Amino acid sequence: MEDRTLIDGLKRQLHERPDAVAYRTGDHRLTFADVERLTSRIANAFVAMGVGRDSRVAVLTRHHTPTLLLTLAACKVGAVCMPVNWRLSGPEIAYILQNGEAPFLMADMAFIPTVRQADLPRVITLVCTEQSLDGLPSFESWYAEQSADFTPVEAEANDAALQLYSSGTTGLPKGIVLTHAGLISTSRVVSKEWEFDSRHVIGNPLPVFHVAGMTMLLLTLYTGGQTSAHSEFDPAAYIKAIGDHGITHTFIVPAMILFMLQSPDACRGDYRTLQVIAYGGSPVSETVLNQAFEAFGCKFLQVYGLTEVSGPATFLMPEDHRCGDAELLRSAGRPIGGGRLRIVDPISLEDLPEGETGEIWIESERNLKEYWRNPEATAAAYPEGRNANGGWFRSGDGGYLKNGYLFINDRIRDMIVSGGENIYPAEVENVLMRHPAVADGAIIGVPDETWGEAVKACVVPRPGSAVTPRDIIEFMRANLAHYKCPKSVDFVAELPRNPSGKILKRVLREPYWRGRSRAVG
Repeated sequence: MEDRTLIDGLKRQLHERPDAVAYRTGDHRLTFADVERLTSRIANAFVAMGVGRDSRVAVLTRHHTPTLLLTLAACKVGAVCMPVNWRLSGPEIAYILQNGEAPFLMADMAFIPTVRQADLPRVITLVCTEQSLDGLPSFESWYAEQSADFTPVEAEANDAALQLYSSGTTGLPKGIVLTHAGLISTSRVVSKEWEFDSRHVIGNPLPVFHVAGMTMLLLTLYTGGQTSAHSEFDPAAYIKAIGDHGITHTFIVPAMILFMLQSPDACRGDYRTLQVIAYGGSPVSETVLNQAFEAFGCKFLQVYGLTEVSGPATFLMPEDHRCGDAELLRSAGRPIGGGRLRIVDPISLEDLPEGETGEIWIESERNLKEYWRNPEATAAAYPEGRNANGGWFRSGDGGYLKNGYLFINDRIRDMIVSGGENIYPAEVENVLMRHPAVADGAIIGVPDETWGEAVKACVVPRPGSAVTPRDIIEFMRANLAHYKCPKSVDFVAELPRNPSGKILKRVLREPYWRGRSRAVG
């Protein structure tokens, strides 16, 4: 029988493999029986303080295991876990906590001062993840005396199971409500396409406030496999963990691939167990991919997805990486798990023919239920309404289809209009990243008195490179229509990124547009 809720997955593993290790952090291990016992204690603690159906449970932590336990305990009482991005500023964290109106918050010791500065009248109970602090109980002491027996409340597949927040790159963060059905569907599709089951170990170095970090944790419940969790990504430590923990699968962002390749330990790593590296979140150069193929010797799989679709929307499969088609490597792959794509004119909302760039619309059973207490945003995201297949969701990303494969151009709002021509930065970045002296790069539009906007390249050069702006510009002009090419090049030490690895274009643009009429969004 197919799982209806996340708790059904835990019950199934309890029946089939109660003593198997489910989660490992360093030398600390939790079996499925441990997860059941601890989440029942936490659920009883929730009930004692009045947390119940549709309550929000806030989590501000770097640590994977407490987040997983709170997520499942919340599901047992009908509540919804709400992981918060701890990398945000104090005011941004305060806004999310206020918006969620959670009666419970678990926070790491390092974040307690930020929490105490926020105006949080609805937070009734505050606990510290690691230890008791200034009158606050530790997480473990808070639930330790509770019974390990608990009968979960009845829940439906379409009930809310998780609430994550958007990055807020175009305004205030929005609460993205994901369902049991959507998250289970993601686990089902990932386990099938990645060939991941109870024999395997997934390495998870991504933050738990990110949809990929959470869905990798939940994959263990669906498959009975093991999670090797890493609260911080250190290239050398992760390379060592692959061999020590027997990691077979992992999902990482391209910057992590590059950091691992640049680590002195890369050539000494034991990758014999490694079967699949899935990657996504930002562009990656063909040069880096080829180096990774050689170094790690496993299958590679690219993921395009969004929080609003419970993670992945398309996969570029391992066989597509090895077919020798350089253009295909720049694709995001094809829809997965019964999902469908449309390319739509963002103004007229008319469908566009193959090969033309427009906004990517996604229909999937994994689509978000709603934006938390924001019916206007929900309606805007679903212009044609929800339906039995999830409804057509406006992604805000620009792209086109070719032979069934999706090619990402850019966020619609990042499009550059120069002399009346629409230029999609991702198209230019794909060429830029092919330059052998470019380690990382981004394309933005900057003010131009003649053309309105001009194309600028922000480049992180490879160590030891003597590349010049002229070298970059000449390379681009030899490989791309001239009107799309950078007029200028800035060399930078690193590019600003959000926790999911996406480049923060607004941060790059802001100095050039300060005081001008163009919105930096």
